[in-house]
Amino acid sequence: MRTGFPLPPGSTIGIFGSGQLGRMLALAAARLGLKTHIFAPTGIDSPAAQVAHSYTDAEYDDLNTVKFFTENCDALTYEFENVPAQTAMFAAECKPLHPSANCLTVAQDRLTEKQFISNEAGVPVAPFEAVENKFDLKRGLRRLGGTGVLKTRRFGYDGKGQVIIRDEAEIEAAWEKLGDYSLILEAFIPFTREVSIVCARGVDGHMAAYPLVENVHQNHILHTSTAPAPRDLGSAKDLAQNIMQALDYVGVMATEFFELEDGSLIVNEIAPRVHNSGHWTQDAGCTDQFEQHIRAVAGWPLGNPNPKHGVVMTNLIGEDVNDWQNLAREENTFLHLYGKKEARSGRKMGHINRIVP
Repeated sequence: MRTGFPLPPGSTIGIFGSGQLGRMLALAAARLGLKTHIFAPTGIDSPAAQVAHSYTDAEYDDLNTVKFFTENCDALTYEFENVPAQTAMFAAECKPLHPSANCLTVAQDRLTEKQFISNEAGVPVAPFEAVENKFDLKRGLRRLGGTGVLKTRRFGYDGKGQVIIRDEAEIEAAWEKLGDYSLILEAFIPFTREVSIVCARGVDGHMAAYPLVENVHQNHILHTSTAPAPRDLGSAKDLAQNIMQALDYVGVMATEFFELEDGSLIVNEIAPRVHNSGHWTQDAGCTDQFEQHIRAVAGWPLGNPNPKHGVVMTNLIGEDVNDWQNLAREENTFLHLYGKKEARSGRKMGHINRIVP
C-alpha cells in the first residue's frame, strides 16, 4: 500500500468508527476519488458502513484485526474520540494516523485536556479540580466558590456524565450518581453565549479556519449553529490554533468556547475530529469540514474555508426526522439524513442547513 504524502486518488483512508461523522467523511472522500475503509463493531448497516468502500466488523481492542485493517489502508483517522488509546497507538505504528494518538489521549480525559490546554497551549479554561473522593469534591467546591459542574473524566457527551452542584447540600446526590468514576469539578461559568470554531491543520502545518459559529443547545444537545456568528470574536481563531500547534495536530478540530460578559473567551472543550457545529459548511459554498479533514489526512492542500453565504444548521433529534418530507420541500434548505433506522429520543437522526442572506 502507498505510504507517501500526498496520497494520490485511488488511495484508501481507514476510519475508526461508523457513525454519521464517518458517513459524511466517506462521502467527502468519494468526491475526491479516495476510498474509505470503516473499522467498527457496529455492523454493515451502520451509517458509515452503508456508504464506504470497505468495512471491517470487529472490536476496537482486537489488535490482530486492527493490523489486518491497517494493511489495507494508506492512512488512518477516526470519527469519534473514544477509540481506545492503545488501539490508536498500535495503529499509528502501522500506518500514518491523523490526528495523532496523543491528540486522542489528551481529548479522551477531561482533566488531561484541561491541563494541556491551560499549561501547554496557554489558553484559558474554566477553573477546575480533580476529584477522586467526596473529600476532594467538598474541598474543590469550596475552592471554586460553592458551585460547580461535576463531570466524568471520560465518555461524557451531550450532557451525559455530568451534574450541576449549586451548594454543599447537593454533594451526596451528585456523588451517588457519578462517584463510581474518576471525576473533574469545573467552575460554573455565567456565560452570555456558546460559540465554537472549526479549524484545520495540514501535514505541512498550514492552517485554515472557518468563521466563528454561535450555538444553541436544548436538553444538553446541540440544536442550532448559526454561521457566521452574529458577532465575530477574532480571538477564537488564535486560541484554537494555539491549541492545534501545541498538539502538532493534523486534521479538523472543533474548539468550543464560553463567551463571558466582557467578550472574552474560555475554552469549554475540544473535539479532535469533525464536529456537529461544522455541519453548516456542507452547504455554505466553501470546502466543507469533511472534505477538509480528508484533505488533511491524505496530505492534500487545504481547501477554501470562506463561506459564500450564511447558514443555520438545525439538528433533527429523534422524532424530528419524521418531518423529512416537509423539510425536503423547503426552499434554500438542504436535508442530510444519516441512515439510522430507529428514531429514539435524544438520537441525532440528521440535520438541515438553511441558507440565510
